[in-house]
Amino acid sequence: MLNQNLTLLGISLLAGLSFFLVGLLMLTDSLKRIGGTSMRTLLQKTTSNRFKGVFAGALVTALVQSSSVSTVLVVGFISAGMMELRQAAGFIMGANIGTTITAQIISFNVTTAALVLVASGGLGYALISGDRRRTAFFILFALGLIFYGMTLMSEAMQPLRHHDPFLQVMQSFQSPIVGIVVGAVFTALLQSSSATTAIIIVLASKGLIGLQEGIILSLGANIGTCITAWIAAMGKATDAKRAALIHVLFNVAGVAVWIGFTDELAMLATWLTREAGLSGIRDVGILIPREIANAHTIFNVVNTLLFIGLTGPIVRLTRRLVRDRPGLPTTSIIPKYLDDTLIDTPTLALDRVGLEIGRMGSRVHAMIERAALMVTQPGARHEELKMLDDELDGLYLNINAYLGRVSAGPLSTDEAKRVRLYVGASTLFENMGDEIETRFADADMDRSRLREEFSPSTADHLSAVLRTVNGHLDDVMDALEHRDVQKAKRVQRTKSSLRLELDALRSHLLTQLSASSGERVRILGLESDAVEVAKRLNDQIRLVAKLVIDTSATRTGS
Repeated sequence: MLNQNLTLLGISLLAGLSFFLVGLLMLTDSLKRIGGTSMRTLLQKTTSNRFKGVFAGALVTALVQSSSVSTVLVVGFISAGMMELRQAAGFIMGANIGTTITAQIISFNVTTAALVLVASGGLGYALISGDRRRTAFFILFALGLIFYGMTLMSEAMQPLRHHDPFLQVMQSFQSPIVGIVVGAVFTALLQSSSATTAIIIVLASKGLIGLQEGIILSLGANIGTCITAWIAAMGKATDAKRAALIHVLFNVAGVAVWIGFTDELAMLATWLTREAGLSGIRDVGILIPREIANAHTIFNVVNTLLFIGLTGPIVRLTRRLVRDRPGLPTTSIIPKYLDDTLIDTPTLALDRVGLEIGRMGSRVHAMIERAALMVTQPGARHEELKMLDDELDGLYLNINAYLGRVSAGPLSTDEAKRVRLYVGASTLFENMGDEIETRFADADMDRSRLREEFSPSTADHLSAVLRTVNGHLDDVMDALEHRDVQKAKRVQRTKSSLRLELDALRSHLLTQLSASSGERVRILGLESDAVEVAKRLNDQIRLVAKLVIDTSATRTGS
Protein backbone atom coordinates (compact mmCIF):
# COMPACT_ATOMS: atom_id res chain seq x y z
CA MET A 1 0.00 0.00 0.00
CA LEU A 2 2.87 2.35 0.85
CA ASN A 3 4.44 1.86 -2.58
CA GLN A 4 1.19 2.97 -4.21
CA ASN A 5 1.19 6.14 -2.16
CA LEU A 6 4.85 7.06 -2.66
CA THR A 7 4.01 9.43 -5.51
CA LEU A 8 1.45 11.22 -3.35
CA LEU A 9 3.94 11.35 -0.48
CA GLY A 10 6.60 12.78 -2.78
CA ILE A 11 4.22 15.46 -4.01
CA SER A 12 3.25 16.33 -0.43
CA LEU A 13 6.91 16.54 0.56
CA LEU A 14 7.76 18.81 -2.39
CA ALA A 15 4.69 20.93 -1.71
CA GLY A 16 5.75 21.35 1.91
CA LEU A 17 9.28 22.24 0.84
CA SER A 18 7.89 24.75 -1.66
CA PHE A 19 5.75 26.43 1.00
CA PHE A 20 8.78 26.56 3.29
CA LEU A 21 11.11 28.05 0.65
CA VAL A 22 8.58 30.60 -0.61
CA GLY A 23 7.77 31.62 2.95
CA LEU A 24 11.46 31.96 3.74
CA LEU A 25 12.05 34.10 0.64
CA MET A 26 9.08 36.31 1.53
CA LEU A 27 10.29 36.62 5.12
CA THR A 28 13.84 37.46 4.06
CA ASP A 29 12.65 40.04 1.54
CA SER A 30 10.31 41.70 4.05
CA LEU A 31 12.92 41.81 6.80
CA LYS A 32 15.49 43.28 4.40
CA ARG A 33 13.05 46.00 3.40
CA ILE A 34 11.90 46.88 6.89
CA GLY A 35 15.41 46.63 8.33
CA GLY A 36 17.43 48.06 5.44
CA THR A 37 18.26 51.33 7.19
CA SER A 38 19.14 49.49 10.42
CA MET A 39 21.46 47.15 8.52
CA ARG A 40 23.20 50.08 6.87
CA THR A 41 23.73 51.89 10.20
CA LEU A 42 24.84 48.69 11.88
CA LEU A 43 27.39 47.91 9.18
CA GLN A 44 28.79 51.44 9.29
CA LYS A 45 29.21 51.43 13.07
CA THR A 46 30.14 47.86 13.92
CA THR A 47 32.64 46.67 11.33
CA SER A 48 35.57 48.76 12.51
CA ASN A 49 37.23 45.63 13.95
CA ARG A 50 36.79 41.87 13.67
CA PHE A 51 34.95 41.46 16.99
CA LYS A 52 32.40 44.12 16.13
CA GLY A 53 32.20 42.51 12.70
CA VAL A 54 31.20 39.20 14.29
CA PHE A 55 28.43 40.95 16.19
CA ALA A 56 27.26 42.76 13.04
CA GLY A 57 27.29 39.56 11.01
CA ALA A 58 25.28 37.66 13.61
CA LEU A 59 22.71 40.43 14.02
CA VAL A 60 22.24 41.17 10.31
CA THR A 61 21.86 37.46 9.54
CA ALA A 62 19.35 37.06 12.35
CA LEU A 63 17.43 39.99 10.80
CA VAL A 64 17.38 38.66 7.24
CA GLN A 65 17.20 34.98 8.27
CA SER A 66 19.83 33.91 5.76
CA SER A 67 23.62 33.65 6.06
CA SER A 68 23.78 33.39 2.27
CA VAL A 69 22.02 36.75 1.87
CA SER A 70 24.19 38.53 4.43
CA THR A 71 27.37 37.09 2.93
CA VAL A 72 26.23 38.20 -0.53
CA LEU A 73 25.72 41.68 0.95
CA VAL A 74 29.30 41.63 2.20
CA VAL A 75 30.55 40.66 -1.25
CA GLY A 76 28.71 43.69 -2.59
CA PHE A 77 30.11 46.01 0.11
CA ILE A 78 33.65 44.91 -0.66
CA SER A 79 33.21 45.27 -4.42
CA ALA A 80 32.02 48.83 -3.74
CA GLY A 81 34.98 49.59 -1.49
CA MET A 82 32.76 50.12 1.57
CA MET A 83 34.29 47.34 3.64
CA GLU A 84 37.81 45.96 3.92
CA LEU A 85 38.56 42.28 3.62
CA ARG A 86 39.69 41.96 7.25
CA GLN A 87 36.39 43.45 8.43
CA ALA A 88 34.50 41.08 6.15
CA ALA A 89 36.18 38.05 7.73
CA GLY A 90 34.66 38.81 11.14
CA PHE A 91 31.28 39.58 9.58
CA ILE A 92 31.20 36.23 7.76
CA MET A 93 32.03 34.35 10.95
CA GLY A 94 29.23 36.16 12.74
CA ALA A 95 26.82 35.37 9.90
CA ASN A 96 27.21 31.67 10.63
CA ILE A 97 26.15 32.33 14.22
CA GLY A 98 23.16 34.41 13.11
CA THR A 99 21.82 31.66 10.89
CA THR A 100 21.46 29.34 13.89
CA ILE A 101 18.54 31.49 15.03
CA THR A 102 16.46 29.94 12.25
CA ALA A 103 17.33 26.45 13.41
CA GLN A 104 16.44 27.34 17.00
CA ILE A 105 13.04 28.71 16.00
CA ILE A 106 11.97 25.80 13.82
CA SER A 107 13.21 23.23 16.34
CA PHE A 108 10.29 24.17 18.60
CA ASN A 109 6.91 22.66 17.87
CA VAL A 110 5.52 25.82 16.28
CA THR A 111 3.72 24.19 13.36
CA THR A 112 0.40 24.30 15.20
CA ALA A 113 0.43 28.08 14.81
CA ALA A 114 0.84 27.88 11.02
CA LEU A 115 -2.76 28.45 9.92
CA VAL A 116 -3.33 31.11 12.59
CA LEU A 117 -0.33 33.06 11.27
CA VAL A 118 -1.40 32.60 7.64
CA ALA A 119 -4.94 33.77 8.39
CA SER A 120 -4.05 36.74 10.59
CA GLY A 121 -1.10 37.81 8.46
CA GLY A 122 -2.96 37.48 5.16
CA LEU A 123 -6.08 39.30 6.33
CA GLY A 124 -4.05 42.03 8.02
CA TYR A 125 -1.99 42.58 4.88
CA ALA A 126 -5.12 42.79 2.73
CA LEU A 127 -7.18 45.03 5.02
CA ILE A 128 -4.72 47.27 6.88
CA SER A 129 -3.19 50.40 5.33
CA GLY A 130 0.30 51.80 5.93
CA ASP A 131 3.56 50.42 4.54
CA ARG A 132 5.17 49.34 7.80
CA ARG A 133 2.00 47.80 9.28
CA ARG A 134 1.33 45.87 6.07
CA THR A 135 4.94 44.66 6.05
CA ALA A 136 4.54 43.44 9.65
CA PHE A 137 1.45 41.42 8.68
CA PHE A 138 3.27 40.13 5.61
CA ILE A 139 6.03 38.83 7.90
CA LEU A 140 3.42 36.96 9.95
CA PHE A 141 2.00 35.50 6.73
CA ALA A 142 5.49 34.40 5.62
CA LEU A 143 6.13 32.75 8.99
CA GLY A 144 2.82 30.95 8.64
CA LEU A 145 3.86 29.59 5.23
CA ILE A 146 7.16 28.40 6.69
CA PHE A 147 5.44 26.56 9.52
CA TYR A 148 2.73 25.19 7.24
CA GLY A 149 5.42 23.89 4.89
CA MET A 150 7.04 22.09 7.81
CA THR A 151 3.64 20.65 8.75
CA LEU A 152 3.18 19.23 5.25
CA MET A 153 6.70 17.79 5.20
CA SER A 154 6.14 16.25 8.63
CA GLU A 155 2.87 14.61 7.55
CA ALA A 156 4.43 13.36 4.31
CA MET A 157 7.27 11.68 6.20
CA GLN A 158 5.08 9.99 8.79
CA PRO A 159 4.46 6.77 6.73
CA LEU A 160 8.16 6.54 5.84
CA ARG A 161 8.94 5.37 9.38
CA HIS A 162 7.99 1.85 8.24
CA HIS A 163 9.43 1.96 4.70
CA ASP A 164 12.59 -0.20 4.71
CA PRO A 165 14.32 1.30 1.58
CA PHE A 166 13.94 4.78 3.02
CA LEU A 167 15.22 3.69 6.42
CA GLN A 168 18.28 2.12 4.78
CA VAL A 169 19.06 5.42 3.06
CA MET A 170 18.73 7.24 6.38
CA GLN A 171 21.10 4.75 8.02
CA SER A 172 23.73 5.53 5.39
CA PHE A 173 23.95 9.04 6.87
CA GLN A 174 25.71 7.53 9.87
CA SER A 175 28.81 7.65 7.67
CA PRO A 176 30.23 11.19 8.19
CA ILE A 177 31.46 11.53 4.60
CA VAL A 178 28.14 10.42 3.07
CA GLY A 179 26.10 12.62 5.40
CA ILE A 180 28.27 15.69 4.83
CA VAL A 181 28.19 15.28 1.05
CA VAL A 182 24.41 14.82 1.04
CA GLY A 183 23.89 17.85 3.29
CA ALA A 184 26.24 19.99 1.20
CA VAL A 185 24.77 19.02 -2.17
CA PHE A 186 21.18 19.43 -0.99
CA THR A 187 21.93 22.87 0.48
CA ALA A 188 23.79 23.95 -2.65
CA LEU A 189 20.83 22.94 -4.81
CA LEU A 190 18.31 24.77 -2.62
CA GLN A 191 20.73 27.63 -1.84
CA SER A 192 19.33 27.63 1.67
CA SER A 193 20.88 26.02 4.72
CA SER A 194 17.67 26.91 6.59
CA ALA A 195 15.67 24.63 4.29
CA THR A 196 18.12 21.79 4.86
CA THR A 197 17.98 22.36 8.61
CA ALA A 198 14.18 22.33 8.51
CA ILE A 199 14.15 18.96 6.74
CA ILE A 200 16.71 17.58 9.19
CA ILE A 201 14.55 18.66 12.12
CA VAL A 202 11.41 17.20 10.52
CA LEU A 203 13.22 13.89 9.98
CA ALA A 204 14.38 13.90 13.59
CA SER A 205 10.90 14.77 14.90
CA LYS A 206 9.54 11.64 13.19
CA GLY A 207 12.33 9.45 14.53
CA LEU A 208 13.76 8.85 11.04
CA ILE A 209 17.23 10.07 12.01
CA GLY A 210 19.01 10.43 15.31
CA LEU A 211 21.10 13.20 16.79
CA GLN A 212 24.33 11.90 15.25
CA GLU A 213 22.91 11.80 11.71
CA GLY A 214 21.33 15.24 12.18
CA ILE A 215 24.67 16.72 13.23
CA ILE A 216 26.48 15.22 10.25
CA LEU A 217 23.87 16.52 7.78
CA SER A 218 24.10 19.96 9.42
CA LEU A 219 27.86 19.97 8.94
CA GLY A 220 27.30 19.37 5.25
CA ALA A 221 24.74 22.17 5.11
CA ASN A 222 27.37 24.57 6.43
CA ILE A 223 29.55 23.77 3.44
CA GLY A 224 26.73 23.86 0.88
CA THR A 225 25.59 27.33 1.95
CA CYS A 226 28.86 28.81 0.64
CA ILE A 227 27.79 28.30 -2.97
CA THR A 228 25.45 31.32 -3.01
CA ALA A 229 28.17 33.77 -1.98
CA TRP A 230 30.61 32.18 -4.40
CA ILE A 231 28.15 32.65 -7.28
CA ALA A 232 27.56 36.27 -6.21
CA ALA A 233 31.32 36.95 -6.28
CA MET A 234 31.69 35.89 -9.92
CA GLY A 235 32.56 38.87 -12.07
CA LYS A 236 33.12 41.07 -9.01
CA ALA A 237 36.28 42.74 -7.75
CA THR A 238 39.17 40.56 -6.58
CA ASP A 239 38.54 41.32 -2.89
CA ALA A 240 34.88 40.28 -3.32
CA LYS A 241 36.06 36.89 -4.57
CA ARG A 242 38.40 36.68 -1.60
CA ALA A 243 35.48 37.34 0.77
CA ALA A 244 33.56 34.45 -0.79
CA LEU A 245 36.66 32.29 -0.41
CA ILE A 246 36.90 33.26 3.28
CA HIS A 247 33.36 31.95 3.68
CA VAL A 248 34.33 28.66 2.05
CA LEU A 249 37.59 28.27 4.01
CA PHE A 250 35.98 29.11 7.33
CA ASN A 251 33.07 26.69 6.89
CA VAL A 252 35.16 23.85 5.46
CA ALA A 253 37.81 24.26 8.17
CA GLY A 254 35.09 24.28 10.82
CA VAL A 255 33.66 21.01 9.50
CA ALA A 256 37.16 19.53 9.36
CA VAL A 257 37.70 20.43 13.02
CA TRP A 258 34.46 18.78 14.16
CA ILE A 259 34.26 15.75 11.89
CA GLY A 260 36.26 13.65 14.35
CA PHE A 261 34.34 14.95 17.37
CA THR A 262 30.70 14.45 16.43
CA ASP A 263 30.20 12.17 19.44
CA GLU A 264 31.48 14.88 21.78
CA LEU A 265 29.37 17.50 20.01
CA ALA A 266 26.30 15.27 20.44
CA MET A 267 27.05 14.83 24.15
CA LEU A 268 27.50 18.58 24.62
CA ALA A 269 24.25 19.32 22.77
CA THR A 270 22.40 16.72 24.85
CA TRP A 271 23.74 18.19 28.08
CA LEU A 272 22.81 21.74 27.03
CA THR A 273 19.30 20.65 26.05
CA ARG A 274 18.77 18.91 29.38
CA GLU A 275 20.10 21.95 31.25
CA ALA A 276 17.63 24.11 29.31
CA GLY A 277 14.76 22.41 31.15
CA LEU A 278 13.93 19.44 28.91
CA SER A 279 15.43 16.79 31.17
CA GLY A 280 12.00 15.44 32.11
CA ILE A 281 10.84 15.00 28.52
CA ARG A 282 11.16 11.53 27.01
CA ASP A 283 9.60 12.17 23.60
CA VAL A 284 12.46 11.97 21.08
CA GLY A 285 10.30 13.89 18.63
CA ILE A 286 10.74 16.92 20.89
CA LEU A 287 14.22 16.27 22.29
CA ILE A 288 16.19 15.40 19.14
CA PRO A 289 15.18 18.51 17.13
CA ARG A 290 16.20 20.74 20.07
CA GLU A 291 19.48 18.86 20.43
CA ILE A 292 20.24 19.22 16.70
CA ALA A 293 19.52 22.98 16.86
CA ASN A 294 21.76 23.33 19.92
CA ALA A 295 24.54 21.34 18.23
CA HIS A 296 24.24 23.66 15.22
CA THR A 297 24.63 26.70 17.48
CA ILE A 298 27.55 25.20 19.44
CA PHE A 299 29.32 24.27 16.20
CA ASN A 300 29.18 27.80 14.80
CA VAL A 301 29.90 29.67 18.03
CA VAL A 302 32.93 27.50 18.88
CA ASN A 303 34.25 27.78 15.32
CA THR A 304 34.06 31.55 15.52
CA LEU A 305 35.94 31.55 18.84
CA LEU A 306 38.58 29.26 17.32
CA PHE A 307 39.14 31.25 14.14
CA ILE A 308 38.50 34.87 15.14
CA GLY A 309 42.13 35.22 16.15
CA LEU A 310 43.25 33.92 12.77
CA THR A 311 41.54 36.48 10.55
CA GLY A 312 44.92 37.96 9.60
CA PRO A 313 46.41 34.67 8.35
CA ILE A 314 43.11 33.75 6.66
CA VAL A 315 43.06 37.06 4.78
CA ARG A 316 46.71 36.60 3.74
CA LEU A 317 45.94 33.06 2.55
CA THR A 318 43.06 34.28 0.38
CA ARG A 319 45.33 36.97 -1.11
CA ARG A 320 47.74 34.23 -2.12
CA LEU A 321 45.03 31.98 -3.50
CA VAL A 322 43.20 34.76 -5.37
CA ARG A 323 45.83 36.97 -6.99
CA ASP A 324 45.32 40.48 -8.24
CA ARG A 325 44.88 40.55 -11.99
CA PRO A 326 47.52 42.87 -13.43
CA GLY A 327 47.21 44.67 -16.69
CA LEU A 328 43.41 44.75 -16.87
CA PRO A 329 42.15 47.99 -18.38
CA THR A 330 39.95 50.07 -16.14
CA THR A 331 37.44 52.70 -17.09
CA SER A 332 35.60 55.03 -14.76
CA ILE A 333 32.59 54.99 -17.11
CA ILE A 334 31.64 51.62 -15.59
CA PRO A 335 29.69 52.02 -12.33
CA LYS A 336 31.80 51.22 -9.31
CA TYR A 337 29.16 50.85 -6.61
CA LEU A 338 25.96 49.56 -8.21
CA ASP A 339 25.34 45.97 -7.16
CA ASP A 340 22.51 43.80 -8.49
CA THR A 341 22.46 41.73 -5.28
CA LEU A 342 21.05 44.75 -3.41
CA ILE A 343 18.09 45.39 -5.73
CA ASP A 344 15.74 43.65 -3.28
CA THR A 345 17.03 45.82 -0.41
CA PRO A 346 16.11 49.31 -1.67
CA THR A 347 17.63 51.26 1.23
CA LEU A 348 21.06 49.72 0.66
CA ALA A 349 20.70 49.87 -3.13
CA LEU A 350 19.90 53.59 -2.94
CA ASP A 351 22.95 54.13 -0.74
CA ARG A 352 25.03 52.79 -3.64
CA VAL A 353 23.24 55.05 -6.10
CA GLY A 354 24.17 57.98 -3.86
CA LEU A 355 27.82 56.99 -4.15
CA GLU A 356 27.56 56.86 -7.95
CA ILE A 357 25.88 60.29 -7.93
CA GLY A 358 28.92 61.45 -6.00
CA ARG A 359 31.12 60.20 -8.83
CA MET A 360 29.00 62.21 -11.27
CA GLY A 361 29.44 65.30 -9.12
CA SER A 362 33.20 64.86 -9.00
CA ARG A 363 33.31 64.76 -12.79
CA VAL A 364 31.22 67.92 -13.09
CA HIS A 365 33.62 69.52 -10.61
CA ALA A 366 36.60 68.48 -12.74
CA MET A 367 34.91 69.84 -15.88
CA ILE A 368 34.26 73.24 -14.28
CA GLU A 369 37.85 73.31 -13.03
CA ARG A 370 39.16 72.63 -16.56
CA ALA A 371 36.78 75.21 -17.99
CA ALA A 372 38.20 77.81 -15.56
CA LEU A 373 41.71 76.91 -16.73
CA MET A 374 40.68 77.13 -20.37
CA VAL A 375 39.50 80.70 -19.78
CA THR A 376 42.93 81.88 -18.63
CA GLN A 377 45.12 79.30 -20.38
CA PRO A 378 43.65 78.46 -23.80
CA GLY A 379 44.72 75.15 -25.28
CA ALA A 380 43.53 71.72 -26.39
CA ARG A 381 41.65 70.83 -23.20
CA HIS A 382 38.43 70.18 -25.06
CA GLU A 383 39.42 66.50 -25.38
CA GLU A 384 39.57 66.28 -21.58
CA LEU A 385 36.11 67.81 -21.36
CA LYS A 386 34.77 65.34 -23.91
CA MET A 387 36.23 62.38 -22.01
CA LEU A 388 34.71 63.56 -18.73
CA ASP A 389 31.36 64.20 -20.39
CA ASP A 390 31.40 60.68 -21.87
CA GLU A 391 31.97 59.31 -18.38
CA LEU A 392 29.07 61.38 -17.06
CA ASP A 393 26.82 60.04 -19.82
CA GLY A 394 27.83 56.45 -19.04
CA LEU A 395 27.19 56.87 -15.32
CA TYR A 396 23.88 58.62 -15.98
CA LEU A 397 22.58 55.78 -18.16
CA ASN A 398 23.66 53.07 -15.68
CA ILE A 399 22.29 54.92 -12.65
CA ASN A 400 18.89 55.48 -14.19
CA ALA A 401 18.65 51.88 -15.43
CA TYR A 402 19.50 50.70 -11.90
CA LEU A 403 16.96 53.07 -10.33
CA GLY A 404 14.36 51.69 -12.72
CA ARG A 405 15.01 48.19 -11.43
CA VAL A 406 14.89 49.34 -7.80
CA SER A 407 11.59 51.13 -8.47
CA ALA A 408 10.05 47.97 -9.94
CA GLY A 409 9.60 46.56 -6.44
CA PRO A 410 7.64 47.96 -3.50
CA LEU A 411 9.20 51.06 -1.95
CA SER A 412 8.56 52.92 1.26
CA THR A 413 7.59 56.60 1.02
CA ASP A 414 11.11 57.71 1.89
CA GLU A 415 12.68 55.30 -0.62
CA ALA A 416 10.38 56.60 -3.37
CA LYS A 417 11.46 60.16 -2.55
CA ARG A 418 15.10 59.15 -2.71
CA VAL A 419 14.54 57.61 -6.14
CA ARG A 420 13.08 60.89 -7.39
CA LEU A 421 15.92 62.81 -5.77
CA TYR A 422 18.58 60.71 -7.49
CA VAL A 423 16.81 60.71 -10.86
CA GLY A 424 16.57 64.51 -10.73
CA ALA A 425 20.13 65.03 -9.49
CA SER A 426 21.68 62.68 -12.04
CA THR A 427 19.75 64.38 -14.85
CA LEU A 428 20.90 67.84 -13.76
CA PHE A 429 24.53 66.74 -13.48
CA GLU A 430 24.38 65.13 -16.92
CA ASN A 431 22.91 68.35 -18.35
CA MET A 432 25.66 70.38 -16.69
CA GLY A 433 28.30 68.17 -18.26
CA ASP A 434 26.76 68.58 -21.70
CA GLU A 435 26.61 72.36 -21.27
CA ILE A 436 30.23 72.67 -20.18
CA GLU A 437 31.55 70.32 -22.86
CA THR A 438 29.61 72.00 -25.66
CA ARG A 439 30.08 75.66 -24.74
CA PHE A 440 33.64 75.74 -23.48
CA ALA A 441 35.09 73.24 -25.96
CA ASP A 442 33.51 75.17 -28.84
CA ALA A 443 34.71 78.48 -27.40
CA ASP A 444 38.24 77.15 -27.06
CA MET A 445 38.28 75.95 -30.69
CA ASP A 446 36.82 79.28 -31.93
CA ARG A 447 39.50 81.22 -30.08
CA SER A 448 42.19 79.05 -31.62
CA ARG A 449 40.71 79.62 -35.08
CA LEU A 450 40.44 83.39 -34.58
CA ARG A 451 43.84 83.50 -32.88
CA GLU A 452 42.37 85.70 -30.19
CA GLU A 453 42.24 85.30 -26.44
CA PHE A 454 39.92 86.52 -23.71
CA SER A 455 41.06 89.82 -22.25
CA PRO A 456 43.14 89.24 -19.08
CA SER A 457 40.69 91.11 -16.84
CA THR A 458 37.67 89.22 -18.24
CA ALA A 459 39.48 85.90 -18.03
CA ASP A 460 40.39 86.51 -14.39
CA HIS A 461 36.82 87.55 -13.51
CA LEU A 462 35.26 84.60 -15.35
CA SER A 463 37.71 82.12 -13.88
CA ALA A 464 36.88 83.40 -10.38
CA VAL A 465 33.13 83.07 -11.07
CA LEU A 466 33.56 79.48 -12.25
CA ARG A 467 35.52 78.61 -9.13
CA THR A 468 32.75 80.15 -7.03
CA VAL A 469 30.26 77.95 -8.88
CA ASN A 470 32.49 74.97 -8.11
CA GLY A 471 32.39 75.85 -4.42
CA HIS A 472 28.59 75.85 -4.57
CA LEU A 473 28.74 72.47 -6.31
CA ASP A 474 30.86 71.07 -3.48
CA ASP A 475 28.32 72.34 -0.96
CA VAL A 476 25.35 70.85 -2.79
CA MET A 477 27.15 67.52 -3.15
CA ASP A 478 27.66 67.45 0.61
CA ALA A 479 24.00 68.37 1.15
CA LEU A 480 22.95 65.65 -1.29
CA GLU A 481 25.10 63.00 0.35
CA HIS A 482 23.76 63.69 3.85
CA ARG A 483 20.36 65.08 2.79
CA ASP A 484 21.29 68.16 4.78
CA VAL A 485 18.42 70.64 4.46
CA GLN A 486 20.23 73.55 6.10
CA LYS A 487 23.23 73.28 3.80
CA ALA A 488 20.91 72.93 0.80
CA LYS A 489 19.11 76.13 1.83
CA ARG A 490 22.44 77.94 2.05
CA VAL A 491 23.19 76.80 -1.51
CA GLN A 492 19.83 78.16 -2.66
CA ARG A 493 20.73 81.57 -1.24
CA THR A 494 23.85 81.76 -3.44
CA LYS A 495 21.94 83.34 -6.33
CA SER A 496 22.10 86.88 -4.94
CA SER A 497 25.82 86.78 -4.13
CA LEU A 498 26.75 85.32 -7.50
CA ARG A 499 24.46 87.77 -9.30
CA LEU A 500 26.62 90.66 -8.08
CA GLU A 501 29.70 89.05 -9.57
CA LEU A 502 27.91 88.29 -12.85
CA ASP A 503 26.45 91.80 -13.10
CA ALA A 504 29.90 93.30 -12.59
CA LEU A 505 31.30 91.01 -15.28
CA ARG A 506 28.51 91.90 -17.73
CA SER A 507 29.10 95.62 -17.14
CA HIS A 508 32.78 95.07 -17.83
CA LEU A 509 31.97 93.24 -21.08
CA LEU A 510 29.59 96.03 -22.25
CA THR A 511 32.32 98.57 -21.65
CA GLN A 512 34.76 96.43 -23.65
CA LEU A 513 32.20 95.97 -26.47
CA SER A 514 31.72 99.73 -27.01
CA ALA A 515 35.45 100.10 -27.66
CA SER A 516 35.96 97.00 -29.83
CA SER A 517 35.63 96.07 -33.49
CA GLY A 518 36.36 93.21 -35.92
CA GLU A 519 37.28 89.81 -34.50
CA ARG A 520 37.42 91.25 -31.02
CA VAL A 521 33.63 91.55 -31.09
CA ARG A 522 33.41 87.79 -31.76
CA ILE A 523 35.62 87.09 -28.73
CA LEU A 524 33.44 89.34 -26.59
CA GLY A 525 30.48 87.26 -27.75
CA LEU A 526 32.24 84.12 -26.56
CA GLU A 527 33.01 85.77 -23.25
CA SER A 528 29.36 86.77 -22.78
CA ASP A 529 28.25 83.25 -23.65
CA ALA A 530 30.65 81.83 -21.03
CA VAL A 531 29.16 84.15 -18.41
CA GLU A 532 25.66 82.89 -19.22
CA VAL A 533 26.87 79.29 -18.97
CA ALA A 534 28.25 80.00 -15.49
CA LYS A 535 24.87 81.42 -14.49
CA ARG A 536 22.99 78.40 -15.82
CA LEU A 537 25.38 76.02 -14.06
CA ASN A 538 24.71 77.73 -10.75
CA ASP A 539 20.96 77.67 -11.41
CA GLN A 540 21.13 73.90 -11.95
CA ILE A 541 23.12 73.49 -8.74
CA ARG A 542 20.38 75.39 -6.92
CA LEU A 543 17.81 73.03 -8.46
CA VAL A 544 19.69 70.10 -6.95
CA ALA A 545 19.54 71.90 -3.59
CA LYS A 546 15.78 72.32 -4.05
CA LEU A 547 15.42 68.59 -4.69
CA VAL A 548 17.26 67.87 -1.43
CA ILE A 549 15.01 70.28 0.49
CA ASP A 550 11.79 68.92 -1.03
CA THR A 551 12.57 65.23 -0.44
CA SER A 552 13.97 65.78 3.04
CA ALA A 553 10.96 67.87 4.04
CA THR A 554 8.54 65.09 3.08
CA ARG A 555 10.77 62.56 4.80
CA THR A 556 10.90 64.36 8.12
CA GLY A 557 7.25 65.24 7.92
CA SER A 558 6.03 61.69 7.39
